[in-house]
Amino acid sequence: MILALRALGVGDLATAVPALRALRAAYPDRELVLAAPAWLGPLVELVGGVDRLLPTDGLDRPAWPDRQGWVDRQDRVDRRDRADRLAEPVEVAVNLHGRGPESHRLLAATRPARLFAFANTEAGHGDGPDWDDDEHEVPRWCRLLRGYGIVADPADLDLRRPAPGTMPGGVTVLHPGSKVPAKRWPAGRYAALARELAARGHRVVLTGSPPERAGALRIAYAAGLPATAVLAGRTDLAQLAALVAQARLVVSGDTGVAHLATGYRTASVVLFGPIPPSRWGPPPERRRHRVLWAGSAPGPVRGGSPVAVAAIGVDEVLTAVGEVERAVRRDRAVAA
Repeated sequence: MILALRALGVGDLATAVPALRALRAAYPDRELVLAAPAWLGPLVELVGGVDRLLPTDGLDRPAWPDRQGWVDRQDRVDRRDRADRLAEPVEVAVNLHGRGPESHRLLAATRPARLFAFANTEAGHGDGPDWDDDEHEVPRWCRLLRGYGIVADPADLDLRRPAPGTMPGGVTVLHPGSKVPAKRWPAGRYAALARELAARGHRVVLTGSPPERAGALRIAYAAGLPATAVLAGRTDLAQLAALVAQARLVVSGDTGVAHLATGYRTASVVLFGPIPPSRWGPPPERRRHRVLWAGSAPGPVRGGSPVAVAAIGVDEVLTAVGEVERAVRRDRAVAA
């Protein structure tokens, strides 16, 4: 069994896709188990190659759950066979979660034959590459595996396309929310942006979590959009992925939705601050994505202060929207 730990969120899982696929390719005959939050199950399916999901939310568990806590991702495996396979020892544990020591120790508790992780003397693990604070999140985990002889392609970010279901196609998705307040672009600017995009013929919808629904409704009202345009709190993760996969455009902060847009090559404008895009931004070679980072502006916001994202203007976003839409048209012309 190969056990990989990534007990974080949507964007975190999306940036680990190349590493997970490299593990699948390196161990084609082994069971690949991913320790991640259970609610990420639909996205795990869209990554592909993962055999099972072990529900693990953060690093606060004192030990791994017993076999009853494992979620089978292969319906064709019957219950008896599943129980036998879950009893297998961990051949390789892979820390795709962090630098340690807590995550190292959590994996070490499974008593793996080998542990792939960044070097951390506090955790007693010196066999691994050194951590680089300034490294982009995608190449970071590819470099970790390379240190153990496994080749990973950081450009391998595409996700499987889900069935559209009931989600509308061709819409422009605005995602105003974020768990981190400093990453949120002001609501008034989202309203101004929504109003202008709607005037230009975009069918705008607003997404977000259930707690973000009230704020999204206020933005819609200020923009003159109907309440039906607010999908915040009304989509699960599978539906959100389907919405982004077939969207015309996505505008969001540095959050999981932006990574879904990258995974589906959906045109996107991502508003960064305070963390620079060099750490979490879409690959520069993908022309359908534009990044705006207020931390590069002159004055007190230089370096990405906690209010840096508020320095981005509506006109800048509209200019970036025009750029990505021209890139989409060029791509379609070449394909034709």
